[in-house]
Amino acid sequence: MKVAIYGQIYQDNAIEYLVELLDELRKVSAEVFIEKDFFELYSTLNYAVSYQTFTINKGLNSTFDMFVSFGGDGTILRATTFVKDLGIPIVGVNTGRLGFLSTFKKEDVRKVVKEFNEGAYTVVERSLVQLRTEKLDIEFGDLNFALNEITVSRKDTTSMITVETYLNNEYLTSYWADGLIVSTPTGSTGYSLSCGGPVIVPTAKSLVLTPIAPHNLNARPLVISDDTIIRLKVSGREENHLVSLDSRIASLENGEEITISKAPFTIKMIEYTSESFLKTLRNKLLWGEDRRN
Repeated sequence: MKVAIYGQIYQDNAIEYLVELLDELRKVSAEVFIEKDFFELYSTLNYAVSYQTFTINKGLNSTFDMFVSFGGDGTILRATTFVKDLGIPIVGVNTGRLGFLSTFKKEDVRKVVKEFNEGAYTVVERSLVQLRTEKLDIEFGDLNFALNEITVSRKDTTSMITVETYLNNEYLTSYWADGLIVSTPTGSTGYSLSCGGPVIVPTAKSLVLTPIAPHNLNARPLVISDDTIIRLKVSGREENHLVSLDSRIASLENGEEITISKAPFTIKMIEYTSESFLKTLRNKLLWGEDRRN
């Protein structure tokens, strides 16, 4: 077994669970690589064992069996920028709070190895969205994709922006709002959900357009086919607006056209039998819970 491990360096509370994972991996003679900055945090806490390391640009390839992310959902979103189109299956150990993507509780970290060896999992392919715009292609480079969502939003103003929206070259509407979210099924439980968007199962072939605090109150989230080409053009009182790809953000001049489409590759996520998407929904959203009972 060949395993890559990643965590945000400021989450030193993950180290004790990393130690447990490494102990379990030693039992199966796994070949282990740790992200360089995360390993440096690990080694500063007086752990003498040395491991091979990798960075965002070097050390990973398609021969890895698993990529383990320590943190919350934001850490997994960052992990996708390491994996890119290599096809390495990702699993998240949740050392954060809610965690729809990081489904394994940190206390159960040893199960990541045990259940993988037992074959008690499936690999689910998650679709991504990608961005094309003349001004930002250089800034985002080959990281022009997002697992959760691409969002346009206002900048340096409390005034709303207008987001002129086209689907497959046909005019849809102009959203008068704080912004617009283009979400994947994976991202439907993220920012889109908090703005009133629907929950969509990860394998659905769909995207969601979710306006952020729309002034035109009849504007509602719209589910569209994931082969749709989306074009956006923003106008407003300020000269610029913000464009975000998951946690990565940039400023773009108003009037510059943005094209959003399904990315040509997918991210593979390991879904353990004991930690299914539906179980996660029940647990995280408290479905079926009733304080009266």
